[in-house]
Amino acid sequence: MAVAEQKQTVHAQARFVRSSARKARLVTDLIRGRSVPEARTILAFSDRAVARDVERVLHSAVSNAESRPDLLWRGDDLRVETAFADEGPTLKRHRARARGRVGRIMKRTCHITVVLAPAAAFAAPEAGFAQARTAPAGGPAVDTAPAPEAEAEQPGSPEPEANAEPTPEPQAEDPESRED
Repeated sequence: MAVAEQKQTVHAQARFVRSSARKARLVTDLIRGRSVPEARTILAFSDRAVARDVERVLHSAVSNAESRPDLLWRGDDLRVETAFADEGPTLKRHRARARGRVGRIMKRTCHITVVLAPAAAFAAPEAGFAQARTAPAGGPAVDTAPAPEAEAEQPGSPEPEANAEPTPEPQAEDPESRED
């Protein structure tokens, strides 16, 4: 029986936010995977109205992390592990229209959730992946660019002559010096 190691996270959720889940997802996609200070900056300069609600949820999640005595986390050292918006209940309203008909008005709501984790949990896999791509195991980084000597030794290419002088370039005639 294998015991899975649980990653510690903190989360905050805002329920019944008066915005559609589709609009909220556009904003939560911007901050997913970013550090908390970077996410706050993005939300502060976002033009979307739901960005204020997402910012409040982010602030609540950071406060939750800082207030837990067993974690000892600082807000600026955290990353947004996940951020998503689920659909909430839709409020159905009606409006009178022409010829005795009714126009239906759908007032959508959503539930916004932000999950934070320490930034060190994100940095370790990325650094290992970059190192694995650039250097083979136990050796220095490999340069994949072809060497200049290798270009000259290509089979089928003419041999460069060591004592050959460069050919002079043809010079254009000066129209004023021509005698007609």
